Amino acid sequence: MNTTLAHEMYRDPTASTGKRLKAKAKVAGVLLLLVVLAATYWVMLETGALATVTNKVALREWIDQLGYWGPVGIIGLMIMAIVLSPIPSAPIAMVAGAVYGSLWGTVIVVVGAEAGALIAFTIARSLGYDVIHRWSRVRPMLSWLGKERSQSALMLAIFASRLVPFISFDAVSYAAGLTPLAFWRFVVATLAGVIPTAYLITAFGGLLMASESGLMTIMLILVSGITLSPVVAKLFFSRRSVLKRALEQ
Repeated sequence: MNTTLAHEMYRDPTASTGKRLKAKAKVAGVLLLLVVLAATYWVMLETGALATVTNKVALREWIDQLGYWGPVGIIGLMIMAIVLSPIPSAPIAMVAGAVYGSLWGTVIVVVGAEAGALIAFTIARSLGYDVIHRWSRVRPMLSWLGKERSQSALMLAIFASRLVPFISFDAVSYAAGLTPLAFWRFVVATLAGVIPTAYLITAFGGLLMASESGLMTIMLILVSGITLSPVVAKLFFSRRSVLKRALEQ
């Protein structure tokens, strides 16, 4: 009897059943998570907590009232703002800079942002990656992204996205968890990208707190330009060297 045929005939049927149950459990987990996040957002909206978080003046007053627990409050809010995407994180970072200064404000914001990003990445990797991988049309792309060169490109893309305040920090974290990107690469790329952005936002925290929305937009554009300059310069000179070598051949 053919070995492959024999294997198919005597294959344990409980294995495939277990896989199906595992997939269904992950789908149920995703649905449950969405319900929990939606419920949390609704509670914050109804209790006025969301209005406090989005109001820089009110948020600063609340942080001042926390005293020594203020940094813990900011870290918790940063995590919540990343995991629960509709909550904006920029006002929280501005308040951190205005209250604790550029140095300690940066440390607090980076801790909260990194923790929130890792939680979002882990949620997507645990509950969504296997489900996405089952789609036949997506599987070749995931295999391609799993290669070393693609991993480096993904890492650079995540690093660059962290340098631009207008790109959703939350969406990038969740999306990265659905790719084969190595966990350590995500940690390093996020940390390297969030530090300069957090520093610039917290350094101008006092000015941004007192500014109108128009000036705030201009400041965020400047932050994006300053933080992205090294990446753009690296890409430009890399492209230039490639063209130079091609002309010399």
